[in-house]
Amino acid sequence: MVILNRIYTRTGDDGTTSLGSGARRKKYDLRVEAYGTVDEANAVLGLVRLHTTSDAALDAALGRIQNDLFDVAADLCLAEKGPGGARLTVTDAQVEWLEAEIDRLNADLEPLRSFILPGGSPASAYMHLARTVCRRAERIMVALKDQDGEGVSAPSLKYINRLSDYLFVAGRYANDKGTADVLWTPGQNR
Repeated sequence: MVILNRIYTRTGDDGTTSLGSGARRKKYDLRVEAYGTVDEANAVLGLVRLHTTSDAALDAALGRIQNDLFDVAADLCLAEKGPGGARLTVTDAQVEWLEAEIDRLNADLEPLRSFILPGGSPASAYMHLARTVCRRAERIMVALKDQDGEGVSAPSLKYINRLSDYLFVAGRYANDKGTADVLWTPGQNR
């Protein structure tokens, strides 16, 4: 259990922050950037959920995803295994659940015949924003994984990759199951 009695510690005033292991890193460190960007995606999902209260199943799925994103961030916050060799991360089962949710939502959608523009409903627009933040988190996680001495768990990377797919499909679903999608018209303004 996490207990936060004091919010400010002053330990970051020198431009460093503490990882879950207690190691200090610069605030611009790629690992800090990775879990900070996952946190940003989670915050955008909070905005999405302001607009999904009328769809209990979609809202519940987004709530579950928000919790899962804390697991991803916890994984990224540990550069190495924690005490006792344990490391909190998402699991392949959570990735499989996300895939099942993508399939469930996509089953009700008409096939895409054009790229879509972010928009339509507020929920959809915010899901597309979350999707782009998620893609940025994925790029940072891959760059971190490719650095010597750094690691990113395979399930966390898969989860973030799949989440951007989920957010695309869920964004269409939130646009009246795709009927209110805003379609891209190539070269429209030439």
